[in-house]
Amino acid sequence: MARVIVSEFVALDGVVEAPGGEEHPDGKNKWAMPYFSPDMGDETFAILKQADALLLGRRSYEHFAAAWPSMTDEAGFADRMNSLPKLVVTSTLDRLDWNATPLKGDPVAEVRELKESGSRDLLIMGSIQLVHALADAGLIDKYHLFVHPVIIGSGKRLFREGNPVIGLHLAGTTGSAAASSR
Repeated sequence: MARVIVSEFVALDGVVEAPGGEEHPDGKNKWAMPYFSPDMGDETFAILKQADALLLGRRSYEHFAAAWPSMTDEAGFADRMNSLPKLVVTSTLDRLDWNATPLKGDPVAEVRELKESGSRDLLIMGSIQLVHALADAGLIDKYHLFVHPVIIGSGKRLFREGNPVIGLHLAGTTGSAAASSR
């Protein structure tokens, strides 16, 4: 059976929106970048190497597809991002580039079928609306959370108000646990 793995940059207050260059409704973009470290890059790459495909929502796909095809790096992260198959949940896009296939039906049903019929690890990066739908349906198998010592105060959160209790098992931690205000 396939696994659905979520990898997200998360602020201390649970915000996952706009950690990089994408738009935040309050202009709070790029909040993760000051805290990005070589160790974090290594861990992100290790997660990416284990994936058999990226599972993306339409907005994350459009954001990534606009940036990644022109990127290069010596470590091979860009090559891996660009070569992985992408499965994109969309009801509006008919033609996709960047090694991508649209999933046009109900996202929960489509992902449930992919999980049951395959053995591929499907990695979700970003795509918080998709993560919410799949979490609500109990289809997320693993979370890789890169918690950043910053409070955003507004934006989309990984775990929403009113979420049911979700029991998790801590598989491990890396990095520094210290934070202080400025």
